[in-house]
Amino acid sequence: MSANYTSKNLYCSRWRENVDVVDGVMHLNIKKEKRGGQDWTAGSIWTRKKFKYGYFECRYKYAGGEATNNSFWLMTRGGEPTEGKKFEIDINEGHYPNEVSTNIHNWSDFTIMPNGRKKHASYNEMFFFGTKPDYSIQLEIPVETKKIRFTSKNSSRFNVGEFRVYGVNESGEYPTVLSQTADSDIDGLVNYARAKNVSITSSGSYKGNSSENKLIDGNPLTAWTTQQEGDKWVEFTWDQSITVGCIQFTNGWKDQSKTWHSLVSNYKIQYLKDGEWRDISVLDASKENDFSEEYHTYGLEWDENELVFYFDGKELRRSKNDFCYSEAPIFLSLALIKWHGVLKDDLDGKSMKVDYVKYYQKK
Repeated sequence: MSANYTSKNLYCSRWRENVDVVDGVMHLNIKKEKRGGQDWTAGSIWTRKKFKYGYFECRYKYAGGEATNNSFWLMTRGGEPTEGKKFEIDINEGHYPNEVSTNIHNWSDFTIMPNGRKKHASYNEMFFFGTKPDYSIQLEIPVETKKIRFTSKNSSRFNVGEFRVYGVNESGEYPTVLSQTADSDIDGLVNYARAKNVSITSSGSYKGNSSENKLIDGNPLTAWTTQQEGDKWVEFTWDQSITVGCIQFTNGWKDQSKTWHSLVSNYKIQYLKDGEWRDISVLDASKENDFSEEYHTYGLEWDENELVFYFDGKELRRSKNDFCYSEAPIFLSLALIKWHGVLKDDLDGKSMKVDYVKYYQKK
């Protein structure tokens, strides 16, 4: 089945005319056209049949551009299920060029925030598979915390430049990471990493020269240089809770030809909640990747006890199953989203390309 609908969280509406099959490959197409109250359209499709427990796998390519949300997911439809809660399992909400985002949403239970908005329980973990000098990690679901930390098991020392912890911007816009005026580029946006009530601790600095202050000096080209040996980490602590909408940082160093070197190959960014460190973003890169040029597989093993997420057959994440106990259809969708990159006209005509979807059930 195809879906015709729009959302205030998207730049696009989605229509059945945007889904077609070319040489055995399903294309979910982007078009720049006014329809459904939006200036863009994209495609979405789901199965008539519902599934419960088993192994789910899809092989696909991302649409090649920022602001795209290339998704393979499960979601209950209709009223409250007889077992568990209404749920959404995002096996991958893929973001160009190489980010995998996994989510587990509870759509039955809501809390009312002070601003009157509803908030539901969501459990998100993101994974990057390519290195780059500048990262802007926008959180679809903001988190509240008093502690944020960056950790890495990189074998040698490395540099981390300006580290920013921004509050929520309702427009979805955040500064360019390498901007030297980032904290004044968008009116009203707060960088909590430079607040007066923050303290910064770390695993150490190269040759014992304290350089943590360079993480918040406003210059993305100056850096905290880690110690040579052991795990590397830096931790930000506030005396009261903050709400985080985006985290940015730079890494490596740039030579006179403007080429970047010594980019960190693995990291975790985490926040502390209920005494437990929880992942916001995870990188484990061995080489550069562009998932719009290459097919990859995204999988989920789901039973009454656990949800196990896979990338190219390797386990990414394992979570306890607390409420996903009922049948759900399989969804494939392409959307243009407001929280991941800049929308550009060259997206017109691009598509998410699906090779296959497979479902396995134990006998």
